[in-house]
Amino acid sequence: MSTITKSVDVEAPVSDVYNQWTQFAEFPRFMEGVERVEQRDDTHTHWTITVAGVSKEFDATITEQHPDERVAWKSDDGPNHAGVVTVHRIDQHKTRVTVQMDIDPEGFVENVADKLGILDRRVQGDLDRFKTFLENRDGAETGAWRGDVPRPGQS
Repeated sequence: MSTITKSVDVEAPVSDVYNQWTQFAEFPRFMEGVERVEQRDDTHTHWTITVAGVSKEFDATITEQHPDERVAWKSDDGPNHAGVVTVHRIDQHKTRVTVQMDIDPEGFVENVADKLGILDRRVQGDLDRFKTFLENRDGAETGAWRGDVPRPGQS
């Protein structure tokens, strides 16, 4: 299992950044290898991705979500991974987005990509493209979901 932690500062208010991050269907516009994300309900998503030219599908569950703070998830099947995205207000017009992911690469190609730092660079590239995507929209998000999902065991 590998842990990847990456950050980017976005020139947009924390609410706009958080709102955009909750629009999972938009992820293919800035995430390399993500072909499609379907949000099935408030806490369940279905992903279609391409890794080393091979298409894979998996389901994931949002395990915690708090507006303008964080979104955490875990895979339910397929590639074994979990993570959290946090947004931190730097000032009125700047927000730091931090992604921390635990990934268990599958197969030879994914393990080699992990060892060579390719997965680290892909996550940073995705964050950099997210920054460009949102800033080119003048910070205007494409939508928002402001619901709250408490951490398991909390009510």
